Amino acid sequence: MVFDKFKKKYRVSEGSSRLRSQIALEAARRLIQSFAPKEEEEASADSLPDWLEGVNTSEYYLAKRKAAAVLGHRVRQGDLPSDREVREQILGLLRPGSSTIDQRTPIAAPDDEASSVARLSNHLDRFTIYKMRLEPLEAVKQNPKYHPEGDALYHSLQVFELARSERPYDEEFLLAALLHDVGKAMAGDDHVASAVESLRGAVTERTLWLIEHHMDLLRARKKPLDSKTKRELDASEHREDLELLRKLDDAGRVPGQPVGTVEEALAYLRGLEHEEYLES
Repeated sequence: MVFDKFKKKYRVSEGSSRLRSQIALEAARRLIQSFAPKEEEEASADSLPDWLEGVNTSEYYLAKRKAAAVLGHRVRQGDLPSDREVREQILGLLRPGSSTIDQRTPIAAPDDEASSVARLSNHLDRFTIYKMRLEPLEAVKQNPKYHPEGDALYHSLQVFELARSERPYDEEFLLAALLHDVGKAMAGDDHVASAVESLRGAVTERTLWLIEHHMDLLRARKKPLDSKTKRELDASEHREDLELLRKLDDAGRVPGQPVGTVEEALAYLRGLEHEEYLES
């Protein structure tokens, strides 16, 4: 019994530590986006960039609060990461050789989507953001009437595996399949809007559009879409992709279906960066 209590306490502590790190990373990303000069010099391991010295305590606090909200957690002030922890994350993101995502990087127009994926990979490590968004889904238990397979992460990994069978080299579509439900682990009633807000700048416009509209075709089965949404879907060059995503979303609900891990899914996506189609 004593050992069980120790395990329970350890797990809570371990989860709290991971959450603090996630909030610190998200807060760091927000501060870089808000305060770093556009031509930011890389940070050395032992010195703070000049702009960071001008960020005050209230701005740190606001960034941490917003980070916690985006991640879907209500955290007491005393449980937020310290300013020092956030600064360490900032230095890690700016350090030479680090790969982290600069949210100010403009996303290419749809006719340049493949190269935009490659360009994004040269900034902040977007895969760190994806992992941070995906991991909380394991704790999201879904209505068994619609999702008999279980938690939202298991569902997302099923949809990703199905998408990989259909479009093995389409990174933007694969990301939409993997990340379409990340908003379910965040605060707010609209999981689609939460997902779009949390991923903006970390994925291309095509991926974002697919996530933004992945519920529309499901709603259309019950009642006609409003005229504006219907016109947008009908006019989009990605309509066929959206229909496939909807099909895979419906199919990825099988109890006991074998899936890979988040790490394996992200490793596969990382591997696509080196495929020749991105350079053509």
